[in-house]
Amino acid sequence: MKPIARLWNAGIVGKLVVGFVTLLLSCCVLGAIGTLVSPRSTRGPAMQVTEPLAAQPTAVPATIAPATAASAVEATDAPPTAQPSTAVPTPTAIPRPAAPTAPAPAPTTPAESADRPAAAVVKVIDGDTVDVRVGDQVVRVRLIGIDTPETVDPRTPVQCFGREASAKAHELLDGQTVTLAADPSQDDRDRYDRLLRYVWLADGRLFNQEMVAQGYAFEYTYDRPYKYRDAFKQAERDAREAQRGLWSPETCAGEHRAVEATPPRVRPTSASAPSTRRPAPAKCNPAYPDVCIPPPPPDLDCGDIPYRRFRVLPPDPHRFDGDHDGIGCER
Repeated sequence: MKPIARLWNAGIVGKLVVGFVTLLLSCCVLGAIGTLVSPRSTRGPAMQVTEPLAAQPTAVPATIAPATAASAVEATDAPPTAQPSTAVPTPTAIPRPAAPTAPAPAPTTPAESADRPAAAVVKVIDGDTVDVRVGDQVVRVRLIGIDTPETVDPRTPVQCFGREASAKAHELLDGQTVTLAADPSQDDRDRYDRLLRYVWLADGRLFNQEMVAQGYAFEYTYDRPYKYRDAFKQAERDAREAQRGLWSPETCAGEHRAVEATPPRVRPTSASAPSTRRPAPAKCNPAYPDVCIPPPPPDLDCGDIPYRRFRVLPPDPHRFDGDHDGIGCER
């Protein structure tokens, strides 16, 4: 301590040296104390100790196949599997498809029974009427749904294609055993006490429909629709379009008329060929252009004339077209 005292007493310079040495020693002491209290503060940033981090998941190596990686993603994103329920499942009713609307029935051969008896053909009257034997009784049958040109009605002259229709009926029915079938939608007998029936041939064909389809008969609805009307109407359309039988322009062209009143028809050779229809005589009423019916008086009914299903124009002085469909004396 004596050297320090001498320097202190030596004057201003000595005091400065002593102050400088004292300051230097103080700094050294403070640094030593700081090192002892916080040893970490003397280390560089590279030696800083940090809190250990939580373990991180190992990254999937880039060499894993895409399918394996996709599976891992799906496994991670998949929702938790639901636990099976212990409740008893309620049965669910399976809906049944709606039944389709049944189309109009097509003619099918009926099985022989008490109401569909077998009958032996005794006599063909004309194209739509026949006598048959059922058991020990002979009955007259009027065919349902058809009308053939007249040949035997004493009130009506022989009509166009009537003889051909009768000949076809003889061809199909003479000597045959047929099956008769009634129609619940129709009466059992007509006003002439004839049975109203369908006649089935032994080969399965329906005679009524066959006559219409081959052009020997018109489809005919008497009072109310019958079971096979749609099929018969289609058969008539087909025959008309094909110009079969009475639909041919060389025969009747589909007109109900007497044989004597049938004018000859000549096919035109070109579109400009004149019409072959003969002008109506002076006594023929123009309201009935296809037949010759005199004007009133007297007032005529369908029973007074030989024509059926002919064209009617206004004013229809004899009122042949009762239902106003343009066709007169349809029945």
